[in-house]
Amino acid sequence: SVGDLHFSQGDGEITFCGAIEMAGWVHMRVTILKGGMAKYGIKNPIFKPSPITPSYNDYLIFEGISVDEYGKQHYLDVHVAYRQACLNAIEYLKKFGYSGAQAHSILGTAPVQGHISGVVDIPNACATLWLPTQIFEFDINPCAAGPVKYLDGSIDMPLSPDLT
Repeated sequence: SVGDLHFSQGDGEITFCGAIEMAGWVHMRVTILKGGMAKYGIKNPIFKPSPITPSYNDYLIFEGISVDEYGKQHYLDVHVAYRQACLNAIEYLKKFGYSGAQAHSILGTAPVQGHISGVVDIPNACATLWLPTQIFEFDINPCAAGPVKYLDGSIDMPLSPDLT
């Protein structure tokens, strides 16, 4: 589908409705390849993204496996694995002073990348969340001294209270 324009959104639409919406026009060119699905042996459409994409070269990559936060194994469930990668990233960002709601919003609106990183290690699926470090105004890379709390909690997130 085309028409739900987002200025920025993390892979997986993590917050379900937290992308940065925008108005705009869509100009696109479509080429119909008669019998193309059969010619290329595919069952679903393929597409090429815009050449205008965010360009980052330094990421922190958070991993999750298909074991939920209660220790229950979910056999090769990449949804659980990706959720765990996101929860790991949220907990990590909280160490720098972000609230859970703020960290969640960052993952939903920043140009994060989500990857299915492995489904061969039965019973665990592995998913990763790639968080570009250059979007932050301070260094979020891990170091031997531990995280530095840069934010003091004085900036609230309206309509997004933390429940824990």
